[in-house]
Amino acid sequence: MPKIFSEVDRSASEMGHKDVSFTKGQFYIIAAASGTGKSSLFSYIFGERADYSGDIFFDDKNISTIKSAEWVDIRKNKLGFIFQGLRLFTDLTVYENIELKNKLTNFKSKQGIQQLLEQVGIAEKIDTKARFLSFGQQQRVAIVRSLCQPLDFLLMDEPFSHLDEQNVGLLASLITSELKQQGAGMLRTSLGTKYPFEYPAKLQL
Repeated sequence: MPKIFSEVDRSASEMGHKDVSFTKGQFYIIAAASGTGKSSLFSYIFGERADYSGDIFFDDKNISTIKSAEWVDIRKNKLGFIFQGLRLFTDLTVYENIELKNKLTNFKSKQGIQQLLEQVGIAEKIDTKARFLSFGQQQRVAIVRSLCQPLDFLLMDEPFSHLDEQNVGLLASLITSELKQQGAGMLRTSLGTKYPFEYPAKLQL
């Protein structure tokens, strides 16, 4: 669990007092109130932070033993992340933001990227700088970018917060199709909002 919660009341985060496992190919929802450590959990799984107590294993390997070069390979070939803050380069175009990722993985052709942008309804923005997009459009760019790699799991940290119901349904269908083609799993955080995915289990934190 996050070390900050180990210094306060145990009830501040029930996340740290559960043994859980996630299986490739399955979709999971991690539901909890704001401020209970959902985003922190994803940062730990992704190897960005190490300020936690307990153990996290990926492919039976304790991630505390994974070195930087191995993390690069894992993030390029196994773990994708749709960040809540998106992390787009605002002075780059839509295509340039996506191509930065795709150059590392060589996973999609330019035509394939264009098709994804068409599917999410922003193909006409391909040469537009990200700073000129609405936040909802930026979310769609981040989602397309996340699909430009091989995946065992896709981590999704509240990825639809600025999207209407119709666009959420469209994106959920696209993500589901892309992940199932790879046999990949998904972990999504939630404040309780219902989205059109099928989950085998709900982890209530």
